[in-house]
Amino acid sequence: MPLPFRFGVNLMQPATAEEWRAKCRRAEELGYDVILVPDHLGMPAPFPSLVAAAEATERPRLGTFVLNAGFWNPALLAREVATTDALTGGRLELGLGTGYVAAEHESAGILWGSPRERVDHLARTVEELDRLLGSEEHQPQTVQKPRVPLLIGGNGDRMLKLTAEHADIAAFTGARSMPDGMLAAITAEELGERVALYQELAADRKEPAELNLLIQIVAITEDRSAAVQEWLPHVPYLTEQQVLALPIALLGTLDEIVDQVRAQRERYGFSYLTVLEPNMEVFGPVIEALRGE
Repeated sequence: MPLPFRFGVNLMQPATAEEWRAKCRRAEELGYDVILVPDHLGMPAPFPSLVAAAEATERPRLGTFVLNAGFWNPALLAREVATTDALTGGRLELGLGTGYVAAEHESAGILWGSPRERVDHLARTVEELDRLLGSEEHQPQTVQKPRVPLLIGGNGDRMLKLTAEHADIAAFTGARSMPDGMLAAITAEELGERVALYQELAADRKEPAELNLLIQIVAITEDRSAAVQEWLPHVPYLTEQQVLALPIALLGTLDEIVDQVRAQRERYGFSYLTVLEPNMEVFGPVIEALRGE
């Protein structure tokens, strides 16, 4: 039985207080279930932004998508998580990842480390958060018990194992990180292999995790081929047909996109979809068409 759909929007653009409140209210009006904030230099700071989003809205849950674990000391992060969960009335969902942009660490004066070292740090962070936030002696306390829902994002083998062992939400980007800090899209077949490995690693879980996919492209159009042309220079290693087949690209009529989203839930298990802020408005009709499914 597939899980019901949920939809999130990742708000990335800095804004004044009133502008921030307005776009959070607009996300709620459009039907988004989760308002999310990333963790990149040059973008809004996650936790104060989520507290402000909570004050401007009533229904959506609020999440980090995703925190760069390398930026955070686990004890200080536990304080931020518990405080934010309290100030948002128990609406927080905590998203964690290793980080993938070396230049941001250099700008912040934080050691970048090897892929293994970054995954090791994330694993320690998850374990420490479980220990600290699970303790009745820790102050402040979270509102949600036994803990704030945890999302982990990543595609590598060790990341998928960590996700299978600890996360309530398994997040897939449909891309791999590159040495220059950019993301390179993977094909539908490669994504299917990643999801299959995750499912194998998660086979012994008592409760299945929710599966999330970050959508990069959304265009409601009668001409899919024309709509995809501007994206082809960004993925020169893929053909036009491969780009059109990408799960992270939703291009077509409203009915075609709705059918694609349903098919991807059936094939991969993706019931929780996140879009980027530039696609917030255009994705609204898709939410409306799938509401309640």
